[in-house]
Amino acid sequence: MKSESASYKAAGVDITAGYKAVELMRSHVARTLTSGVLDGIGGFGGLFELDLTGIQKPVLVSGTDGVGTKLKLAFLLDKHDTVGIDCVAMCVNDIVCAGAKPLFFLDYIAVGKNVPERVAQIVSGVADGCVQASCALVGGETAEMPGFYPINEYDMAGFSVGVVDKSKIINKDTMIPGDEIIALPSTGVHSNGFSLVRKVFDVENGGLNQSYAELSASLGETLLTPTKIYVKPIMAAVDQGIRIRAISHITGGGFYENIPRAMGKGCSARVERAAVKVLPIFDIIQKVGNIPERDMFNTYNMGVGMSVTVAKEDADKALEIFRANGEDAYILGEIIKGEGGLELC
Repeated sequence: MKSESASYKAAGVDITAGYKAVELMRSHVARTLTSGVLDGIGGFGGLFELDLTGIQKPVLVSGTDGVGTKLKLAFLLDKHDTVGIDCVAMCVNDIVCAGAKPLFFLDYIAVGKNVPERVAQIVSGVADGCVQASCALVGGETAEMPGFYPINEYDMAGFSVGVVDKSKIINKDTMIPGDEIIALPSTGVHSNGFSLVRKVFDVENGGLNQSYAELSASLGETLLTPTKIYVKPIMAAVDQGIRIRAISHITGGGFYENIPRAMGKGCSARVERAAVKVLPIFDIIQKVGNIPERDMFNTYNMGVGMSVTVAKEDADKALEIFRANGEDAYILGEIIKGEGGLELC
């Protein structure tokens, strides 16, 4: 018999709604289970058995992140089944930058009021993200916090762990001038810069209803497009022996912050501005918001969700592998002698 507390319910926390939410999310969680999972949903901790076949010195790589104020758009559009993908993506895309394969993921969802159907929609997106990343959703937490969050709002964050053989960790110190930088396109704004997006389009006052001829969907749908997950194409390149020098996940801070983070000693990145395949949504943000181009490239991914630096001799093969795995990859720039900066020229 499940517990029930009328007093707690009167204070705004419905325990039975929590039980219903768990039941509704079970089928979504089941889609993510991999061979390493030892326990199902409902325990106090997620159990995962490491398969270290072929790994001499395993190194665990972890990542945690949230979705940010992009959630405000989900509230306004009453669409909650994609933000979970964003949450997974923000974690696993960071992990794979080290060459690590994501193993499992946990989420944390805090709500003003536990509406089981809405929570299940959120978790369905988390499950979709985990399937895309080939990692298991081994657990999570849904916290009902009346008076802390508005009734129809929530926040979410995630945490993921991956593994890589120590000898195969992507090491930026192997980078040399002449290496090529490959762009893996984004699906749009992804999950960063939404405080500026919300201001530019005045979304809280109906701005999402605007339409633009350059977009194939409504403004709201375009902005809510989930973050792309790059695990499979990156792992395919790793498994096929591409000499990857460094990977940058282009998140908040755009090109100017993220690409230099992956520069080796004595190296800088030179990116040709004309080579960047800027998506229409960024042109619209810049025009409507009257934003300087420098600020755009220092805030958004501008159509490049991830940059991958490879040995010059491996560039053609890397492009072939990425394209075979669904990425419209292209050469973005090259590595030059420098002090870890970025030249966008």
